[in-house]
Amino acid sequence: MSLIAEFTVPADEFALYETLCEVPEMTVDIERVVAHEEKQLVPYFWTSGENYTEFETNAANDPSVRELTKLDEVDGANLYRATWVKDVQTVAYTMTETGATLLDAIGHNGQWSMELRFDTRDGTIAFQNYLQENELGAELHRLYEPSRPRVDGQLDLTDIQHETLVTALEKGYYNTPRDLTMAELAEKFGISQQALSKRLRGGHGTLIANSLMIQPPDNETGY
Repeated sequence: MSLIAEFTVPADEFALYETLCEVPEMTVDIERVVAHEEKQLVPYFWTSGENYTEFETNAANDPSVRELTKLDEVDGANLYRATWVKDVQTVAYTMTETGATLLDAIGHNGQWSMELRFDTRDGTIAFQNYLQENELGAELHRLYEPSRPRVDGQLDLTDIQHETLVTALEKGYYNTPRDLTMAELAEKFGISQQALSKRLRGGHGTLIANSLMIQPPDNETGY
């Protein structure tokens, strides 16, 4: 049975610490991370905020970043690809070594909020043991089985998905016509439209899987 864990992690124990501290108004939303055999991690991430020039300058000189490439610019948000070296003293290394899958990671003002999926409970235990042995400061906030309905009525939604969907409903995003645009809703969360779209898709998929289907699909929504 897989498990989902929600953590907060100091940026100096994951990535982009100096950048997030120097440009605290910028938000980084990781879309995916690819691990290469030569012990390198290649993250793809969106950034939102107003100071892209300063962000790129700091990120290019950040000790956690070996390469930074801008790939796209859409609706005021930039998509980047970077290269990180897998440092044993970071949560990123722990994540890949223990088989955790990164579902969501948002960095802002010197801290990361992330959701990880573990295929087994043993993987979760190995991850937490590694953190303790290396005195890494990740703080676990929630651990649950994604295939079981949540007792708080969230229907297996993560806290981030739940907050996003409820806020969208309350602010009139689902009204016809809409009371606010996707850009305005994304601004309320301080994230890019691409990051907001990912959250909404993930939340919608989870709701459908847990309320309209008799059995969840094999490829559960992981946003």
